[in-house]
Amino acid sequence: MESLDLTGSVIGIASILIFIGAYALVITEEATHMRKSKPVMLAAGLIWMLIGIAYMRAGLTGVAHEKAIGIVEEYGELFLFLLVAITYVNTMEERRVFDVLRAKLVSLGLTYRKLFWITGVIAFFLSGVLDNLTTALVMGAVVMAVGKGHPKFVSTSFVSLVVAANAGGAFTPFGDITTLMVWQKGVIEFFEFFDLLIPSLLNWLVPALIMSFVIPNEMPADVHGTAHPKPGAGMVVFLFFATIVTAICFKNFLALPPALGMMLGLGYMQIYSYFLTRKITKRRPHEELVLDAFKQFEQLEWDTLLFFFGIIFAVGGLGVLGYLDMLSGLLYQGLGPTAANTILGAMSSIIDNIPLMFAVLTMDPDMTHGQWLLITLTCGVGGSLLSIGSAAGVALMGQARGIYTFTTHLKWTWAIALGYAVAIGAHLLLNADLFSVAARAH
Repeated sequence: MESLDLTGSVIGIASILIFIGAYALVITEEATHMRKSKPVMLAAGLIWMLIGIAYMRAGLTGVAHEKAIGIVEEYGELFLFLLVAITYVNTMEERRVFDVLRAKLVSLGLTYRKLFWITGVIAFFLSGVLDNLTTALVMGAVVMAVGKGHPKFVSTSFVSLVVAANAGGAFTPFGDITTLMVWQKGVIEFFEFFDLLIPSLLNWLVPALIMSFVIPNEMPADVHGTAHPKPGAGMVVFLFFATIVTAICFKNFLALPPALGMMLGLGYMQIYSYFLTRKITKRRPHEELVLDAFKQFEQLEWDTLLFFFGIIFAVGGLGVLGYLDMLSGLLYQGLGPTAANTILGAMSSIIDNIPLMFAVLTMDPDMTHGQWLLITLTCGVGGSLLSIGSAAGVALMGQARGIYTFTTHLKWTWAIALGYAVAIGAHLLLNADLFSVAARAH
């Protein structure tokens, strides 16, 4: 497909300035109180308008259309997948699944240090199935419940939770938006992600071990918490895992988009909610116990979903203009893939990892499987270096305002950076054979 190199043109430079301006508003969301989706949606539309003008002048409107349709397809798959995943998470929250988990942990009577470790371990493995934001909020509520009057325990545990949630999401296709993008693109197959389990675990264990020495090995004050699940809670959890299995089977055995499997899984819950509602209304006509599957769509985080739209189309537009090919030459050909992937991962602590990963997938550098796994790892865990580097960190700053802050996280950045380096080293050592294996054609 014929492409225009517009990197030195007025249209290209204007597009770069539009993107930078929009992203500056995203970064300063806390100060401006402007939802992050708004500036990037505007930027995406303006960039593609400029692309349309440039290709129209060159008589290549059909080419621009084909490039736009390709990005629509990529976003459509991601949107449908996330639509189902977020709906299931919201439904489990509405059925009080997470409240029961929190109450159970609070009632165990653990010391501060044991609680520090158990919340980190649960966050690591739970994030492999749920997103890092939900995981951090659920486990953060546990820490807040038992850590009243002990701000140092809360702040240090929150740092651990951020690192654990981000690291746990790096070794499964469902753990993070970036791993999902890589899996859907076909670069890495489902079970190949688990080669990152040990490097991801070390990424959290190294700083957690260092931080654990400041956690007192004493019992917190008595904390009582009880919670009861709503009817159907267990079945919703089961259907969620059945939906994940369905998506995997669609991708691995039927060569169909996993988003189709997720939509089938949404059908599971829709049918189940119908029968559950009929059963409840017959026996106990309490409206609060009814499971309204459609009502869960109202709880979707549309700001996030529209942010993904804006970012994917804006970055995709910069790729059409020729900037991603330029960046690929500077990084991957100039520095080499290992250095480039390490630098991009560290950059995700400042720039959201989603546009970075989408940029790499769009650049499509010629890399081995080991290097594709490396960028998946670094983009997944690099955001832990700063509290603002991931949704988990930003959310926990709001949950423990004034206790867990940018500064309290920054005090442990050196330990997190050490874990980052150890994780990369472990991947280079343990998966050395994958660095000589050519990446699968995609």
